[in-house]
Amino acid sequence: MKGLELFVERVILASRWILVVFYLGLAAALAVYAVSFGVKFVKITKSALTASEAEMILSMLGLIDAALVASLVVMVMLASYENFVSRFDDAKTDLTWLGKLDAGSLKIKVASAIVAISSIHLLQVFLNANQYDNQKILWLTVIHLAFVVSALVLGILEWIQAQTKKVS
Repeated sequence: MKGLELFVERVILASRWILVVFYLGLAAALAVYAVSFGVKFVKITKSALTASEAEMILSMLGLIDAALVASLVVMVMLASYENFVSRFDDAKTDLTWLGKLDAGSLKIKVASAIVAISSIHLLQVFLNANQYDNQKILWLTVIHLAFVVSALVLGILEWIQAQTKKVS
């Protein structure tokens, strides 16, 4: 019976390597997104001298939004790999900061990035308010506030957990 238990434990532990497929997929998606970013950048560059200030601001917000999304993907890939699959070899990489991202702090960082992305999207909507009806603007604002509240609750829960660990 002990042999069966050891076999099951080894299979379960080895199964974490299946996650690598997802991280490689995210890396490929990031490369595709980088191409999309490059196309957007070229379009902005071509119209830089003829675009209005508002159009340029909206274009820049789009690029910032893309950069935040890309950063979010990288953060999830690196921290998830480090937390769930295997540690990176610190001698070959300068990722010493990565060990500080546990699952809880990763959730907070992801939630914060989502709030930032949502904020930029909402700002784009507000700058183009005449193209949206009030009902849609209201719902986008409510959804953004839901993201903000979720991030705050995650932060509070993480803080409570840290305080509990200090007492223990």
